[in-house]
Amino acid sequence: MLKAVPGLLALLLSPGVPLAHACRQAGPELTVVEVEGQPLAENARRLAQALEYLGTPLPPDVARALETACAARDARAIQRVLDPRVVVAIAISPEERVKARRGPGAAELQQTGYVPVLLKIHNESTVTKALRVTSPQAGPIVSGRRTGEEPADPTRFLDVEVFGDAPMTPHLSGLELEYALALVASSEAGRREATLVFDIGQGTQDLGFRAEVPVLFEVRPAVEVRLEVLDADGEPTVGRFTFRDALGRVYPPRAKRLAPDFFFQDQIYRADGSSVRLPPGELVMEYGRGPEYALRTRTVTVPSGGEPVIRVELERWIDPRARGFYSGDHHIHAAGCAHYSEPTEGVLAEDMFLHVKGEGLHVGCLLTWGPCFRFQSQFFTPESHPISEPFTVLKYDLEISGFGSQALGHACLLNLTDQVYPGSEGTEGWPTWTTPLFRWARAQGAFTGYAHSASGLQVVPQNAARRLLTALDGNADERLSPAEAAAGLLPFEFRAGDHNQDGLLGPGELAHNIEQATRELPNLCIPELNGIGAQEIFVTVPQGLCDFIGGMNTQRLAEWNCWYHLMNCGFPLKISGETDFPCISGSRVGEGRVYVQLGAVEALRFPAWARGLAEGRSYVSDGYAHALAFTVGGKALGDTLELAQPGPVAVRAEVAFARELPLGTATGGELPDSDVRRVELVVNGRVAAAQEVPADGRVHALAFEVTLARSSWVALRSYPQLHTNPVTVRVAGQPIRASRKSALWAIGCVEQLWAARGESIAESERAEAERTFRAQVEVYRRIAAEAEEGS
Repeated sequence: MLKAVPGLLALLLSPGVPLAHACRQAGPELTVVEVEGQPLAENARRLAQALEYLGTPLPPDVARALETACAARDARAIQRVLDPRVVVAIAISPEERVKARRGPGAAELQQTGYVPVLLKIHNESTVTKALRVTSPQAGPIVSGRRTGEEPADPTRFLDVEVFGDAPMTPHLSGLELEYALALVASSEAGRREATLVFDIGQGTQDLGFRAEVPVLFEVRPAVEVRLEVLDADGEPTVGRFTFRDALGRVYPPRAKRLAPDFFFQDQIYRADGSSVRLPPGELVMEYGRGPEYALRTRTVTVPSGGEPVIRVELERWIDPRARGFYSGDHHIHAAGCAHYSEPTEGVLAEDMFLHVKGEGLHVGCLLTWGPCFRFQSQFFTPESHPISEPFTVLKYDLEISGFGSQALGHACLLNLTDQVYPGSEGTEGWPTWTTPLFRWARAQGAFTGYAHSASGLQVVPQNAARRLLTALDGNADERLSPAEAAAGLLPFEFRAGDHNQDGLLGPGELAHNIEQATRELPNLCIPELNGIGAQEIFVTVPQGLCDFIGGMNTQRLAEWNCWYHLMNCGFPLKISGETDFPCISGSRVGEGRVYVQLGAVEALRFPAWARGLAEGRSYVSDGYAHALAFTVGGKALGDTLELAQPGPVAVRAEVAFARELPLGTATGGELPDSDVRRVELVVNGRVAAAQEVPADGRVHALAFEVTLARSSWVALRSYPQLHTNPVTVRVAGQPIRASRKSALWAIGCVEQLWAARGESIAESERAEAERTFRAQVEVYRRIAAEAEEGS
């Protein structure tokens, strides 16, 4: 086990790589430039400080000689000390032309470690621009899927930049002579030649390739460090690790990573017994396993030889599985978006499995979509992927995005037995609206829902105001009277919105009040319905075709507002947690997640888990907030309580909130700024009661009593981290008709969706689609008529 070494400079970049050592002379001696001594002395002192900070200090005798020369302000002596260590000498002409040549210094690097390389700059132009360095051997590795251990482009092994952080400066000083540092890292070991190219802006390189200098580097091999990863129960598992140096640089360097390590993440995932290549020296290691675990940090020392081992024992702060809850992210991609430069292929199940298990998820749904359909579809099977373990399951399914009906909302289809729509070929021949798609999926026992729901549910106040005027302004005076407003669905109180008290609402007042109303939950503002989220949900839900609305990865208020209104109409729509990794977020899988209650099981079966998701026996969370128990009148999540008559009902819950959220909360929410959480009991979208709970990592029991006068849905939430699915309470056998306005709002959404997206439906399908849309409007009209007036 590697031991922390307190008191040493944290994260030496490449200890043991003697930048200041004299090796063989790689180039001729440099010409001494006659300049004033004091400015050069200050530059040299800062250079020495930077080398100390970067973990490559000058040898004591060299440091003493440099300080003596600096104290004497002897420019020639300073150059005599530093010039033998210069790897590249740069000259900038009065016309701002840059040329470079090899210096006499040793070019020694450390594989996977950043090493400072000394530059001498003779600046006859006195410009104060930033010096830049590039290389044809630098840049990210171009990679599609992983093939063995070989990178797709073996010529890109270098990472290089000019070091401009303190105590150095981001720009040239304008002095005729100064020294600078470039930071260079190599993903390969051995003798490697690279060309370094310098400039101070576009078009400043000297002619004839004189700004380019080939350098033959000696690259010391990295150290293969084995990781021992034990779960909180002592069993081997997968952990997440981040290794950083004194500058905060991440190892292995991100630009040179291949799967299972992703260049768009700081962390890597490793199973017990696997290894990681690191530079020798001190590094700060951060380790954990997703939001249910403590995120710990310690300093480790990587020796230059031997077979080092890092052992970590992970610590949980919460274990929902002990209460029968199994976490999952129903929306993960193995290809597309941030996945390398060939998203049409992506990475393999073996790679994504490490990420899913490394974030402590029990289920990961890898959804194939349009750009990667041809390649990734080969991995689809009706069953879970063979790599699955008893309590870490991977299942390939579909997101309908990039083809077919995407303009009517991206659809997640889970537990498919067949992923090829009848008559389709690849991504061609699919329906251009989601109703027929959901019918096909449901016929094979799949579960259906919409992804990243708030995309398209946003409200543009000026547009919404214009639509209200168009629909309700009977006398065309560009203002609404109380009588005109009463004929439609005004999302605010007329009298309160009439700011100038003239008895009319103009465009400005309408837009302002709509903007204010969008901050309420629920609200009656009609969204644009022009995105890729829960769009056709207003049509598929009343047909009984849609199981869930995707949540926890877009703006939380818009997600929940849509969900509330549809449940107020009496529909059994459920919410599920997702990430859309790595499109909406490449931070990590399971950033938004759903916890499905299955009880104690010997092994996790995906069909049972997906059914529990669709039936709402679950809560959604960022992993730092948990509802480990929730009952209404003794009935649990997803159940129905039958009451013969109105009356009081006892509500019980057990909740827990983490002390800290080191990995952040899910996309679309904000980090809490308090050490307490407000837990709200929600009845038909309204807060019926609330309690404050400490965010202390402990489980807290809550008790409420609520009187229900009519059939209702009852849920628990802590905005924006946590929401349970509801318990349905049916009073005297009546369906839920919680809000007439919710039904009218849904009608407005169907009409707006047709106006915004109807033309995107193929002409051959449009007539049937229009009939279906109109039929659902009539369903909502009946629901509105059955609801209480004024509700």
